[in-house]
Amino acid sequence: MKKVIKNGTVVTATDTYKADILIENGIISSIAQQIQLNGAEAEVVDAAGHLVFPGGIDPHTHLEMPFGGTVSRDDFETGTIAAAFGGTTTVIDFCLTTKGEPIENAIETWHAKSKDKAVIDYGFHLMIGEINEKVLSELPAVIEEEGITSFKVFMAYKNVLQADDETLFRTLITAKELGALVMVHAENGDVIDYLTKKALADGHTEPVYHALTRPPEVEGEATGRAALLTGLADSQLYVVHVSCANAVDKITEARNNGVDIWGETCPQYLVLDITDLEKPDFEGAKYVWSPPLREIKHQDALWSALKNGQLQTLGSDQCSFDFNGQKDLGKGDFTKIPNGGPTIEDRVSILFSEGVKKDRISLNQFVDIMSTRNAKLFGLFPQKGTIAVGSDADIVIFNPNKERVISAETHHMAVDYNAFEGMKVTGETVTVLSRGEFVIKDKKFVGKLGTGKYLKRAKYNRIQNAMQEDE
Repeated sequence: MKKVIKNGTVVTATDTYKADILIENGIISSIAQQIQLNGAEAEVVDAAGHLVFPGGIDPHTHLEMPFGGTVSRDDFETGTIAAAFGGTTTVIDFCLTTKGEPIENAIETWHAKSKDKAVIDYGFHLMIGEINEKVLSELPAVIEEEGITSFKVFMAYKNVLQADDETLFRTLITAKELGALVMVHAENGDVIDYLTKKALADGHTEPVYHALTRPPEVEGEATGRAALLTGLADSQLYVVHVSCANAVDKITEARNNGVDIWGETCPQYLVLDITDLEKPDFEGAKYVWSPPLREIKHQDALWSALKNGQLQTLGSDQCSFDFNGQKDLGKGDFTKIPNGGPTIEDRVSILFSEGVKKDRISLNQFVDIMSTRNAKLFGLFPQKGTIAVGSDADIVIFNPNKERVISAETHHMAVDYNAFEGMKVTGETVTVLSRGEFVIKDKKFVGKLGTGKYLKRAKYNRIQNAMQEDE
């Protein structure tokens, strides 16, 4: 049946206006000040008093991901349901490869993880742990057949995930040739390894030492190094989970020098800080992720960078582990605390409440940061990321004035705590449609498992994403 969303305020990355939206066969077929049905049968959704914006695109999730001898709690079922409750209609998850094994094995594993589970659409990024002739020969098929057009390189996690500079540089060169976007976890893993060993040798085992052994300088250095290599390769780079002013400065400098570089931050870095890691009774372990939480002064730098366009996106870096039975594996040794937190459900609300409602960013910037720019960078625009005739009807109806308190008691993630417990936010997702079908309706889950589609994404479009693009 056709659907008409009436009386809402439509918000895109560039415009805000009152309009009705007609949905047919999962696609937005008409946008008008008033849509007349002329007797045609259609379901009417009244969005009076609400914002209507494109579904969120979360470019950074780790669902059912192995780490440190355990596996993240939220899988493609619980993770995508929670995402939908939060106003996200597309996620891009990281497919982890194993050195020496065919890339297709890793991709098949991730397809198996997601099969018949996702309730919203999804895609994959591909981790690059090594570059050799065999890997290089496999990458064209990854792009052409799987539609995976983004590659992730870790500069941290020595002896586990960390790649050397040659691997990063050759990945950048290859990505330019193939039309892919390189993503980088920018921390100096060698320095972190030294600082970590020293801390443990000195008897420092508490969660806060996770942050103290990964200072902002190691993130800034790695970000600057990756940016320089990107410029040398004349390639394109996306820096994930930027947490500090040090990294922002390096990204800004590189962009000013004409390097095609983009930066993502995450909600936890915008509202939490290093003191959370100091909570007693091992509670600080709940806040162990990498890069770590910083001193509160870095929050202003991140918000300013989002405002002025030096950071462009917000990912969740969703990677949830229970406090009881998983995080507590690191009691007595902070290096054994699984890295990651539950953030997928609250990404959109926090950006709206702390950003728009506190006049740090505009309403249109909010849509761009949480949806549109991700669609453009990762080969999904204009199918996703906007409200326009011909685009997928991935739509969120959002109450901009509803106040609520974030809590594990009411969230929909599978994990036993919420990193933002007790935080008051303004703004609430009411109804969510994915390709025209209700996933969340009047704050209740009405979707069906397995209805989320795997997305084959287009190649990186350097012209579309030009840094001086006039929008």
